[in-house]
Amino acid sequence: MTIHFSYEKPKVLQALRYHFISRKEIRFMLILVNAFAIMSLILYALRKVTSSVFVTGAFLWILLMASFWFFLPLIVYNRAVTFKHRFSMSFYDEGFELRHENGSKAWRWTSLNHYLETPHFFHLYFDAQSFFLVPKNACKNSDEVHALRKLIQSKVKKG
Repeated sequence: MTIHFSYEKPKVLQALRYHFISRKEIRFMLILVNAFAIMSLILYALRKVTSSVFVTGAFLWILLMASFWFFLPLIVYNRAVTFKHRFSMSFYDEGFELRHENGSKAWRWTSLNHYLETPHFFHLYFDAQSFFLVPKNACKNSDEVHALRKLIQSKVKKG
């Protein structure tokens, strides 16, 4: 199966959000900040802490959510030239190949650590930091998306 694609900024930003939220350390930090914000609200309602503690908690929560939802995805998108090119990608039983106007690169399925499926992409992870986004809308129809999903599921463990 061969697909041809370029990236759409809003969909890539959403995929990057999924990437950040799927990281264990970020989820742990979000849980801690949410717990701190809730605890500061409860303690403020019980008049155990001053309003400055509650405002500080709310400010930290807003700052953290804005950074993971807006700032980090935008920074990654703007720094990566990958998202501004056009690609062709072929999938085989033994691996896959990515082609670009400057060349091509082939990988075996064993080079992937895991994958993640989101509404618009398959995230193919080489390690915890390196991944490649394969857009589902590059497939001709839902049957081709299903075939690609089955191929990836049979070759790579889900993350």
